[in-house]
Amino acid sequence: MPLTRLTLTDFRSYGEAIIEPGPGFVVLTGDNGAGKTNILEAVSLLAPGRGLRGAALGEMARSSGPGGFGVAARLAGDADLATGTLATAPERRQVRINGAPTSVNALGERVSVLWLTPAMDRLFAGSAGDRRRFLDRLVLALEPTHASHAARYEAAMRARNKLLAEPDNADPAWLAALEAGMAEHGVALAEARTRTIATLGAAIAAAPANDFPRAALSLDGWAATDLAARLRANRGRDAAAGRTIEGPHRQDLAVTHVVKAQPAGRASTGEQKALLLGLVLAHAELVAERRGMAPILLLDEVAAHLDPARRAALFDRLDGRGQVWMTGTEPALFKPIGMASRFNVADGQVGPA
Repeated sequence: MPLTRLTLTDFRSYGEAIIEPGPGFVVLTGDNGAGKTNILEAVSLLAPGRGLRGAALGEMARSSGPGGFGVAARLAGDADLATGTLATAPERRQVRINGAPTSVNALGERVSVLWLTPAMDRLFAGSAGDRRRFLDRLVLALEPTHASHAARYEAAMRARNKLLAEPDNADPAWLAALEAGMAEHGVALAEARTRTIATLGAAIAAAPANDFPRAALSLDGWAATDLAARLRANRGRDAAAGRTIEGPHRQDLAVTHVVKAQPAGRASTGEQKALLLGLVLAHAELVAERRGMAPILLLDEVAAHLDPARRAALFDRLDGRGQVWMTGTEPALFKPIGMASRFNVADGQVGPA
């Protein structure tokens, strides 16, 4: 569901900014450091999670502002979303839907937001944690309850780790209850990831192979077994390690370049970017099909790093696929896009291009 209005208040480089985009392509151009990515980050905060930079809330408030920040949006269909912080509680996120306070996870039921940034170019060669967080965003766009399971699993795991670190004060009944909660929500996490990988893999296989290289997906690491029993058996080992050794928090997304039959992490930088872009595009199409609403796509500096043929294929594939926010320093790159909302960004100001 597209945004029809975005309002920023004391967010990053913006004291106040209002953008009224159309339903298709939204093009933001300007010099490096002008604040284009800040706008994409603001849109990404309309979904559960810490946004496309993964930054702490306190870092998002304008440095010369009062201390808090606000991001508000109107969705097509007249739904109003708002999130931000107060100066008195800069690390406590506030969320409102149609003016009523609600949880962060409730945002996922209203809108899906997906993104691709330059920092993700080496995702396949990076850490398992980065890939797992990426996978969880893909799952969340298809199954909004995934965020709730993740939050409850993490909370129970932190509490269990704390109890194991203080065995003399650990209540066995409370420890067993925490492990039961981890098992319930952990299995739900793993099953949702497995479903997403299966359906996304089928969508990638059905997509045109000549535009972007095809990827095969699998889930490595921990497999869904009797987690509660494994946690009980591992109490001593986990206490010694100071962490929980088994569980869905140890899973990893494995991606293979199908044509070359090699792990994506061994592909060239350009191939990795193309694999990732093809994966994100297939996922966006899957979300639109499954949820009946196209996700909002945020593509930061993507067009500049594609050759002309792939850039044309990208624009063609995205045309009519929902609202797509794109940034770039060269307006000429976006000339092939006909009906687009175009904005110029400079010195904390946004205006028509």
